Amino acid sequence: MRFPYLFVSILTFVLFSCNQEKGTKPVIKDIKELIFASGELKWKDSYNIIAQTDGTLSDMKFEVGTTLNSGAVIAKIDNPTNINNTQSAAALLAIANENLSSNAPAIQQVEANIQFLENKYQQDKLQAERYTRLFQTQSISKVEFENSQLTFSNTLSQLNAAKNQKQLLLQQAKQQQISSKTQVLNSEVNQAYNQVIVPQAGTVIKKMKNTGDFVRKGDIIAVIADAKRIEAVLNVDENSIDKVKVGQRVFVKLNTNKDKVYNATISEIEAAFDESTQSFICKVLFDETLNNSLYGTQLEANILVGEKKNALLIPRLNVGFGNKVNVKGKKEYVSITPGIVSTEYVEVLAGIGKEDIILPLKK
Repeated sequence: MRFPYLFVSILTFVLFSCNQEKGTKPVIKDIKELIFASGELKWKDSYNIIAQTDGTLSDMKFEVGTTLNSGAVIAKIDNPTNINNTQSAAALLAIANENLSSNAPAIQQVEANIQFLENKYQQDKLQAERYTRLFQTQSISKVEFENSQLTFSNTLSQLNAAKNQKQLLLQQAKQQQISSKTQVLNSEVNQAYNQVIVPQAGTVIKKMKNTGDFVRKGDIIAVIADAKRIEAVLNVDENSIDKVKVGQRVFVKLNTNKDKVYNATISEIEAAFDESTQSFICKVLFDETLNNSLYGTQLEANILVGEKKNALLIPRLNVGFGNKVNVKGKKEYVSITPGIVSTEYVEVLAGIGKEDIILPLKK
């Protein structure tokens, strides 16, 4: 009963041995070298809408896919502190402006003092001149003369001091006005941050916050981009990156539709190694518009890094370590110079000819 199985085993061994001995000849075919890379869809020149103040989000007027114009107010951040600061700064500015006017109490007081001292100065001046003449005729004593001169000098000093005091008051009031104006402008800027404004037209591709959420300054509310400028961001292994060049063709399949292959081109290769993905980042632009594509869609890509027409090829499985091949009629393995390597074939640049017979590698 065991003979039929034995016969089949012997027949299989003989056929396999014959095929091993027969081998295969190199073929002349076109070859392409492709490098595999994974990645995801992103939008070129995307930017984040960031909260510029703390508060609670309200009046949100967008969803993912909403097209927004530049300057559009898409949400509000309730922060009463900014409003209160603006009102307080405006009130302080009004007081500073009043302090610079002629009706300011401090200015009126010092001007009244100046006027009094002006009058007293004129009287003391006349008195000093009269006492000078009297002293010259020896009609008064030297003490009386000197007292008149001292009174006149003191009044002049008081008048100059009052005038300097007025200038100082005006200078201080001007400084306070400048400071208050700056405070008003800063408060108005901070109050403007209560409105979330779109700086550049685009489409919402990612919504990070919702109405009622409390946000802090610096939180991302949404991601905006030009939905027509989609790019693929690829993670390329460090062992393959030296073969990748800007302008090379790329064939992309999205995980959402693996039946369709999109043609694209390498547009940028980032110089720095990305630690988070342990790979180099390459950016790819598509030849055609991608409709209804979602931000972050995962994808697979093959980068065409080399191709040749009518190349001399042998099966990749027949090439061993050190680019050695088993050639029929040769006692030792033969070294070849490889060219383009695909998943199935290896291009042979030198070492064997198209008439050589390649045998499987010995085990």
